[in-house]
Amino acid sequence: MYATILFDFWKTDSWLSYILTLLACFVFAAFYQYLENRRLQFKSLSSTRHPPSPRTGVSAPLIPKSSTRSAAKAASVVFFGVNAAIGYLLMMLAAMSFNGGVFIAIAVGLTVGYLVFRSDDDGVNAAVENPCA
Repeated sequence: MYATILFDFWKTDSWLSYILTLLACFVFAAFYQYLENRRLQFKSLSSTRHPPSPRTGVSAPLIPKSSTRSAAKAASVVFFGVNAAIGYLLMMLAAMSFNGGVFIAIAVGLTVGYLVFRSDDDGVNAAVENPCA
């Protein structure tokens, strides 16, 4: 099977190279779901509201420390950027390669990645679910 995948230098010239390419697409798509799971965990960590401390009076700080929330928010933002780049790359690879095997490898990789990394959240992040990569 001869195919050019995404770049001119990534050409398959044998069945072995084609199968390795499909395996790479599969792993990359599953990795996307892993990163999406991490991003959603950081997002939920950064959005949790902690009740105000019971301290009152002079010893109570005017601005409570939220270093954990801000670090989680920054990580969520970074993961969003990486996920967006990988998602668009996968979408372009699946659509623009005009190769059925690549499309199937990416779709199955996304499905298996979702099963392994994201299917046990019990609908916690159902509002932010997006089936598009």
